[in-house]
Amino acid sequence: MAMSGPPSSRRGRGRAPMADINVTPLVDVMLVLLIIFMVTAPLLVTGVPVKLPETRAKGLDQDAKPTIVSIDRDGGIFVDDDQVSDADLPDRLAEIVSANAGKDEPPQIFLRADTALDYGRVMRVMGELNRAGLNRVSLVSTGQGDGPDSDGSE
Repeated sequence: MAMSGPPSSRRGRGRAPMADINVTPLVDVMLVLLIIFMVTAPLLVTGVPVKLPETRAKGLDQDAKPTIVSIDRDGGIFVDDDQVSDADLPDRLAEIVSANAGKDEPPQIFLRADTALDYGRVMRVMGELNRAGLNRVSLVSTGQGDGPDSDGSE
C-alpha cells in the first residue's frame, strides 16, 4: 500500500480546510484562572477597614495634615498634642468628623501606640475611631533598623 503524496493540482482534489476548533487549551487556561481566583479571593477580604503602612516605606505625599492619635506607655490618649480622657474621646472624634463634613472622604488618622501597651487598649481606641466614622487609619511604626534594638540582639 503506497502512501500518496501531496494532492496534485492536476487532479483537482484538495483537502478541505479543517473547521474544528480545539477548545482543550482554552478550557485548561480557564480552569487555571478559576483556581487562581478561588485561592486569592478570600485573601482580598479583610475584617477591619485599616490601611496599614509598610515598614521601610517613604513618607506619603499629603495635601492636608493628618490627625495623630497617640497612646502613651501609661494608656493616656492624645489627639495631636492634647491629652483626652476616655470619656471625652468620642466627643473629640465627633469634632474631627464635623470639621471635615464637606469633604468626599474622611480625614486620614495616624494611630501611634507604645509597644508596652495591651492589645485590647489599642483596639478600644480603634473601635472608637471606627464608631465615629474615621476609617482611614494608618498604624505608625518605625522601620526595621530604626529602633534602639536595631543590632538584632534581643
